[in-house]
Amino acid sequence: MRDSDVNLAELIGSRICHDLISPIGAITNGLELLEMVGAVQGPEMELISGSVGSAGARIRFFRVAFGSAGDQPLGRAEVTALLKDVERAGRVRVNWHLTEAVPRNQVKLAFLALMCCESAMPFGGEVTIDHAGESWTITGSADKLNVDNDLWKSLPSGHFAKPVTPSQVQFALLPENATAMGRRVAAETTSTRVTIRF
Repeated sequence: MRDSDVNLAELIGSRICHDLISPIGAITNGLELLEMVGAVQGPEMELISGSVGSAGARIRFFRVAFGSAGDQPLGRAEVTALLKDVERAGRVRVNWHLTEAVPRNQVKLAFLALMCCESAMPFGGEVTIDHAGESWTITGSADKLNVDNDLWKSLPSGHFAKPVTPSQVQFALLPENATAMGRRVAAETTSTRVTIRF
């Protein structure tokens, strides 16, 4: 994949997320108004409200992970609020162990690494994101992991034996984006833990 391909993919990601976040926000506002007037109540309303909330959280997450990212800082409060919203929609608990603001393009790499870890945890688990100096460590742990060994072995190089599927796109994007930032990806797996460093 060339740098121009990565940039194009980022622009497409940004455009899709930008165009979807507004109507989802409007639906959320409409649901809040319906709740205020008591027009609709019950499990059906809870299902719709929960689904819209999950969709909005994932799109905001994808906007960082797949969209274009510069070096403007993202603060702890903004990132942890976003991760808490995403957590509610999934089975993985995320620990963001950073207190300071960090550049958005580095958060993008961390989110892509988080997605790689999530893919190995279909039954849920915990992901911890640490940053020391210039180095990042993203660790996923669970009692049961489902690790695709070919993907994880090829993650550092970004050269995969089989074509990457849409659900695995983060494995292709992480090394490409890391290389563009002058970083190298390292990955380790055990029976209960996966670790990505860059």
